[in-house]
Amino acid sequence: MGKHPQRTPFYGVLMLITFMIAGLFVRDLPWQWLRVATYIALVAFAVVGWVMTFRDLS
Repeated sequence: MGKHPQRTPFYGVLMLITFMIAGLFVRDLPWQWLRVATYIALVAFAVVGWVMTFRDLS
């Protein structure tokens, strides 16, 4: 492992928190097609954050 092995899970948690906060703003977008596209991108972002956070569970 590198010099700071806990850095990757920390970044994953930050990504998950960003996902939750961004979702609050996305729900107020005026166009439904933009909301759907943004939610899809946010879910992909959250999946990456989830994997980064829990990658060492075994």
